[in-house]
Amino acid sequence: MVLDRPGASRPTLRQVAALSGVSLKTASRALNGEPYVSAVTADRVRAAAAQLGFRRNAIARDLRAGSRSPLVGLIISDLGNPFFSRVARGAERRLRAAGLQLVSASSEEDPDLEQALIGEMVERRVSALLVVTSAEEHAFLDAERRHGVPVVFLDREPADIVADSVVLDNRGGMRRAVEHLLARGHRRIALIGDLRRLVTQRERAAAFEAAMSAAGQPVWAQYQRPDCHDAATAEQAVHDVLAQRPPPTALITTNNLITIGALRALRGLAEPPALVGFDDFDLADVVGVTVVAHDPERMGEVGAEQILARLGGADGPSRRVLLPTELVERGSVRTLDT
Repeated sequence: MVLDRPGASRPTLRQVAALSGVSLKTASRALNGEPYVSAVTADRVRAAAAQLGFRRNAIARDLRAGSRSPLVGLIISDLGNPFFSRVARGAERRLRAAGLQLVSASSEEDPDLEQALIGEMVERRVSALLVVTSAEEHAFLDAERRHGVPVVFLDREPADIVADSVVLDNRGGMRRAVEHLLARGHRRIALIGDLRRLVTQRERAAAFEAAMSAAGQPVWAQYQRPDCHDAATAEQAVHDVLAQRPPPTALITTNNLITIGALRALRGLAEPPALVGFDDFDLADVVGVTVVAHDPERMGEVGAEQILARLGGADGPSRRVLLPTELVERGSVRTLDT
């Protein structure tokens, strides 16, 4: 009695009981390791379960027993960005140590898909949510929080609700990038940016403008190129901005994928402009790119710790954790001759 047809329904506990010749209750007790089941009977039940490929529904069992689901949902915005995989790694490591499991899905920067994915995760009774949001409206999450589902925002905090969040020092990191270039004689600095609707992009762009204005550098608007969300659009934007007359002498890119696109655009140039990228990335040290660096895994860990605190009963006000950034010099910024 082996179920090996493609698409066959999953075997039931009743089938395990029938194959092993015991009652449904005895089969359940044997598979759950409960007392009052002889070793011979327990072995027979486990052998039948193995033969059938039976798996216990642990989530249903926990919910029937009144226990909390061991699942925590993570909504990320872009599976193609290594930054988010590192955030997930940090969160998963911390949650696993606490006996919880992380399940993740990508919204692909689509606010409607993000809300649908959150709804699906809640329907599957995740105990908490970690969200890298692409949306601008989050009021629907208040109902979930009232029903005991903690929500922590990672990287991008919401503007319309008050919630736990873990974010980067975007303004401080961008300010250091601009000051680094200004100190080396650069005045025509281009900003190659992400989608304008993302809070991280807005913060980094605002900090860029503030630092340039504070330094008495009014000419920067013509060198801004926002809405570059991947390497291909960033590469084209860099080609476009370098065609300006006069061209910029330096570039700042606002995330790792945009930096990669910029590197492709600069490939082969005899005198490429200086480059500072926001986010470190694999091989940045090999190709010598100066970056505003931070620790994505730490973001995931801190978010998981906030979830665990809420699940443990912490009911204080929402907490915003600001993670530091640092400028890592690697040689992609030359000093202009004066």
